[in-house]
Amino acid sequence: MIHVPRTVTATLAALALAAGLPGLAHGAPRPATGQQSHDRIPTAATVGADGQLPTGWRLTGQGANRHLVWQAHEPVPMGDARITFHAGDRLLGAPVADADGKTFRLAIGDQRLTAGTELQARAGTRRVDAAAPARTPAKGAPRASAQPPAQAPANAVDPGKPGRFHTARGEYALKSVRLPDFPEPVEMRATVVGPTDAPGRRPLALFLHGRHITCYGTTGEDITGDWPCAAGAKQVPSYRGYLRAQQLLASQGYVTVSISANGINGQDFAAEDGGAQARSSLVRQHLAHWADWAGKPKGTPGAVRAVAPADLSKVLLVGHSRGGEGVNRAAMDSLTKPPAAQDGYRGPVRWRIRGNVLIGPTIFGHNPVPDVPSATILPGCDGDVSDLQGQIYTDGTRGVSRGAALHSSLYVVGANHNFFNTEWTPGQSEAPSDDDYFPGEGPNRVCSPGTKTRLSATQQQVAGAVYIAAAARLFVAGDDKVRPLLDGSHRSAPSAGPARVLSHAIGGNRKPLVAPSPALSVSGGRVCVQVSQDEAQACLVENETDYSPHFVSWQVAADPDRHAIDARWSKAGKPIGIGLPKPVSVTGSTALALRVIVPPNTKGTKLDVAVTDAAGRRAVLGQVQVDGLASHQQMSAHWGQEVRVSLSAASKARVDLARVKKLELTPRRGAGRVWLLDAWGWRAGTPAVTPVSLPRVDVGLAEVPEGNSGQRTHRVPIRVSGSGTAQVRVFQHDPFTDKESQRLVTLRPGTHSIDLPVKVTGNTRYGYDYRHPVSVKAIRGAVVGADSGGLLVRNDDPMPKVTVEPIKDSVTEGEALTWRVRISQVADAEIWSVLMAQKPAKGTELASDDVDRKWFEETFFEDPTPVRPLSQASQPPSISAAVEGGELTRVVTVPTVKDKVAESEEVLQVQLVTYDNDGKELKGPVLTGRVRDAS
Repeated sequence: MIHVPRTVTATLAALALAAGLPGLAHGAPRPATGQQSHDRIPTAATVGADGQLPTGWRLTGQGANRHLVWQAHEPVPMGDARITFHAGDRLLGAPVADADGKTFRLAIGDQRLTAGTELQARAGTRRVDAAAPARTPAKGAPRASAQPPAQAPANAVDPGKPGRFHTARGEYALKSVRLPDFPEPVEMRATVVGPTDAPGRRPLALFLHGRHITCYGTTGEDITGDWPCAAGAKQVPSYRGYLRAQQLLASQGYVTVSISANGINGQDFAAEDGGAQARSSLVRQHLAHWADWAGKPKGTPGAVRAVAPADLSKVLLVGHSRGGEGVNRAAMDSLTKPPAAQDGYRGPVRWRIRGNVLIGPTIFGHNPVPDVPSATILPGCDGDVSDLQGQIYTDGTRGVSRGAALHSSLYVVGANHNFFNTEWTPGQSEAPSDDDYFPGEGPNRVCSPGTKTRLSATQQQVAGAVYIAAAARLFVAGDDKVRPLLDGSHRSAPSAGPARVLSHAIGGNRKPLVAPSPALSVSGGRVCVQVSQDEAQACLVENETDYSPHFVSWQVAADPDRHAIDARWSKAGKPIGIGLPKPVSVTGSTALALRVIVPPNTKGTKLDVAVTDAAGRRAVLGQVQVDGLASHQQMSAHWGQEVRVSLSAASKARVDLARVKKLELTPRRGAGRVWLLDAWGWRAGTPAVTPVSLPRVDVGLAEVPEGNSGQRTHRVPIRVSGSGTAQVRVFQHDPFTDKESQRLVTLRPGTHSIDLPVKVTGNTRYGYDYRHPVSVKAIRGAVVGADSGGLLVRNDDPMPKVTVEPIKDSVTEGEALTWRVRISQVADAEIWSVLMAQKPAKGTELASDDVDRKWFEETFFEDPTPVRPLSQASQPPSISAAVEGGELTRVVTVPTVKDKVAESEEVLQVQLVTYDNDGKELKGPVLTGRVRDAS
């Protein structure tokens, strides 16, 4: 195990022992392979009755230094989703990756792991520590190949038709830029496609790709996440992957630029937010140059001079995966200035973001920008960000600000994560690439290539381009005729071909009627919690292979602000009544819009919809029918579909729509289940959106010394900027007890910080640096930039000295070579040492068939065949010699086996290597073990 050196970045060292909060990128900066690999994943295992952990898992340290550690067979492939640890269905947190890309550590304090609990490491919904369990399809599920849903009626306007303008393409490369906490400069490279004959200044669309491999060589085995790339390696041109969408927009009169972010991808393991702020800084650096080039002065790149001038008052941002989170942050930072210490762009804002398109995005901070319209593309077969957490870009804006901005979600049946980018698509990319949807887990009736529901790469790219163009036409050009493609109006774009794209939205011309909360009075159902560890309260805990993008977890174990209404019935006719705490007005609305989830693979759920006013007048508005999404094997298919009923019947029944007091849903088909996410008064049209600079909260990370004795009180730096009254929720985690606390904070005008004191107790024992984590989430009238931070307590005690002595270093076959590793004094943290196997200077080296097979597999995470010397057992060939916190010694054994071959004495030569807190190797003595022939 190799720790990341503190010299890489002070922030990374601060994160190296993060206490259970997401803060690190998925995988390591140097993955051994970019392909998903499942051929050596072990079967799942549980915690034993004696507390013994499954193979590959271990506990280290004590108190705040107590960590759960998982080590993979090989580096986890580079991707956009974060690794998270789970105990059964319970989220433990997001671990930190060591530089080897195989070792992941999560501080769990005094939290206990119950016997029989299955430990899991996941990326999104995908297991990375074990093969996913086979899923028994729900009743009604397709057996061979799922049928795609019926295509919606064609929209009156098709935004996917090429425009009339001629286009040109070129590239530019500028001087690299320095970004906070990143030791290496980040490239300023882009490809430009724009119209050559369009009059006047043209809107600008900027594309930002996601987290992908950065470098490649001549074979599929020499791809890495390095930055900069090694000599002889080539940079992966991810920024060239959106040319189809760029070309379509350019023909319609948009100037487009797609920027490279390899320098961030290769270093974002060092960032608390996974690189979101760095990506925002990079986007705004490019926009600043485009503002400079508006008049095409001397020095403007040729690629920019070749196309029409850009209008920086009309900017659309398009981000894929972590690029989606990056452009969301760029839109926020363009309205509310981030702290200077965190930002890599210090200049003025000379542009206006009119809208965002987010493709399979991450949203680690759950901090969407409520007053910038957005369209979020959710790939139904996403194998990377498989929990479809980008749904929060829609859901997370509800009730936060004015609600005028439209926020749309687009569920694309049969699309995967990678193929929206041609440079991530086999057969189209320059570098090695793959299909991210679980290629090693056998056929999937919905997502496997060749099924009726799975899109080909070209079909997916065409659909992506069409819906990007739709968002541009609505958000930037203001053409309301394309809105039905985005807002749940059940319309399709013929140019998107066979793609089935389902939509729903909030915001726009909607008035809130039902936003589920404990304040509602519900009969025939219950108010459930979207994120909860309590199965009795949680909305969805049927089994670990059922997931909902709406219920995706955040940094916290329980979120008290997110609810839905869950109702089951065994026969038709019994209404689900939802009483409102006070009358609500939906006057001016022409329809009632509901976002509802029904179980995947179900058909024909029918619900009568009725409303009652405060005077008791009731009207049945009509009936809706919903079919569940096709699902198989860990898909996030519990997704809310929008249905509408006209409000005309309410007017005829003289129901007072200014004082609606109750909503009723009455099932009209057999047994079933439904989750109601919300209900709205709806009318056609798209209101104008005025930029709003809301109060902004940014959480910092303060570093303090542990001290040698006593208790000191420190304060977490939480910065508030802007003015106005707002509400945020602050979550705090105790690393000693693993307890979570939270409180609602009201920010009054003139507030510049949130006071959060933390007490730190000192001692003289060596330990890890540890954190008191803090997270903040916007509730009303605020935005949150840096959502997590806290207090980093630095160990200020010297590491004990490590020595090793032989117990039995000369044995006969069948006996065990044994050494004792000793530390000079007890520590709170594990002292990580290894015995590194070396090729001996002379003699026959002990080989993989000379030692116990199970020991070999558990030590090196490799198969002992083909037979090879132990110095070639793995890379590196290390035998764990760690001394756990609270202990003084560790006995290391190498069990040998008898064979029937007459042979000379064999030798095992090892060197003691210890890693300090900075990741520096401290080399100790070389030891030799000898094994005599037993024959």
